[in-house]
Amino acid sequence: MNNDIHQIRIGFVGAGKAGFTLGKYMTENNIHVSGYYGRRKESAMEAANFTGTKYFETIEEILTSSDALFLTIPDGALETVWNSLRQYPLTGKCICHCSGAMSSAVFSGIDQMTAFGYSIHPLFAIHDRLQSYREISQAYFTIEGSPEYLEFWRQFFETLGNPVRVIRPGQKVLYHSAAVFASNLVTALFETGVEILMKCGFDRAGSEQALAPLFLHNCQNVVKTGVTEALTGPVERGDGETVLHHLEALSKEEKEIYVCLSKVLTKIAEEKNPGRDYSRIWKILEKN
Repeated sequence: MNNDIHQIRIGFVGAGKAGFTLGKYMTENNIHVSGYYGRRKESAMEAANFTGTKYFETIEEILTSSDALFLTIPDGALETVWNSLRQYPLTGKCICHCSGAMSSAVFSGIDQMTAFGYSIHPLFAIHDRLQSYREISQAYFTIEGSPEYLEFWRQFFETLGNPVRVIRPGQKVLYHSAAVFASNLVTALFETGVEILMKCGFDRAGSEQALAPLFLHNCQNVVKTGVTEALTGPVERGDGETVLHHLEALSKEEKEIYVCLSKVLTKIAEEKNPGRDYSRIWKILEKN
């Protein structure tokens, strides 16, 4: 494989949001993207047009025309696509997938084929296949896989401007769960807040509008100052009465969420205010 990041030819199998975004991001940074192949011909052709690259009719053609393949496909399809690829000569090729939870172990037997397998995951919510490439320069990338080209892929993304961390295969699932906590579960918490406001007579649009500034400002403070400095609210103040009243007003499911997360908040509050007594908060949370 060519070790010059501006000479390596990268092909994409799969033309969803990740394929569109990574391909466009690379071409915008003068990386040679050979093109796209996908199960849905129309999407692969659209991705090729979007990135100014080529549409390939077969997986064999894109493999032949690429030094590295990025499989930007659902996790459940990885094994099937890998079994298709391994029918062809793979000597010197890098085969990469972008799953957050799965490791490069999905490419079973790749070492015996003198090829190299990697999982390369952007810690980023790709929400729009036509626009997210403009923002992914901010994303942290994690990489694991064959030792031969780990440093190459680290330098590849660092050259594009992204921070990179190499992790171990056994860390992938735990790593991905961290991403879910900081992204998807936050969405669920916002929705829970919306639903609770609707019980107070707000409509959905009004609930979302009312909570949006609070939500955004808090997220910005967490990123800017860290969780300890950003923490506010009744738990941080040691306001046991308010916490108790909240728990009395919430449904069983809402109460479970509130208690679990408030225990985390109490630990943060103790770090922020080491002289403050949080024993009553702990007793209330443990009792509920």
